[in-house]
Amino acid sequence: MKISKQTERKLERFAIKDLTLYLVGGQGLALLLGLTMPGFIDYMLLIPQAVMSGQWWRLFSFVLTPPSGTPLFAAFALYLLFFMGRSLENQWGTLRYNLFVLIGYLMTIAVAFLIPYGVASNNYITGSIFLAFAFLFPNFEIMLFFVLPVKIKWLALLTWIFYAFSFFTGDWLTRLLILAAVSNFFVFFGKDIYYNARHGHRKIKNQAREIATRDQPRHVCTVCGITDKTNREMDFRYCTKCDPPVAYCMSHLNTHEHKKP
Repeated sequence: MKISKQTERKLERFAIKDLTLYLVGGQGLALLLGLTMPGFIDYMLLIPQAVMSGQWWRLFSFVLTPPSGTPLFAAFALYLLFFMGRSLENQWGTLRYNLFVLIGYLMTIAVAFLIPYGVASNNYITGSIFLAFAFLFPNFEIMLFFVLPVKIKWLALLTWIFYAFSFFTGDWLTRLLILAAVSNFFVFFGKDIYYNARHGHRKIKNQAREIATRDQPRHVCTVCGITDKTNREMDFRYCTKCDPPVAYCMSHLNTHEHKKP
């Protein structure tokens, strides 16, 4: 995603530095409150009908809903979110990282209101941060189950497969939330993906051309058609009396009729 230097300077003062720290801190606090007050997390989720009934805080609180699962898993997920978000901010700068999160946030709210009685959380927004990190640092390794080293690009591939499966098997809200959450990914990386695809296609064509050229014989007898590939022991010569000069095997070099234009 390209932003002019002038625009970046104007917007930089509105950007929140260390945004991930606030997100992780808020989710960590919500996790603790959820453990001590059952049902607390339900009041944080984005339910458009509830928002329209006066529970306006849901427009902001849903971003701070903690990861689901056991407290240990949630703590590990928050650690990864902090690490990946901080890495993206260091890579892009504060403004661009803020815009990445903001696009996912606004798009999630927009699609959620298309189905007012649905329930939305920040799962796919944090998922898009993971996918962005994996795209920029595909060979980064994490210790799966604290034992098995796995490159993050393979986990990202599994995430895309899961998103595709959920898109085709889930309800309309799930489909819309997936589209909303990955919209920021394609805004930022769409051009790179397009150029990589074009470069990859061109590379495949060049490789195929090289293979085809490598398999073509260098010499073909004009009379009998044998080649240096089919008859490796045969010598070939070009007759300079033919116009243009053409190749002959030794059996026909002295017995052929010269070609004239």
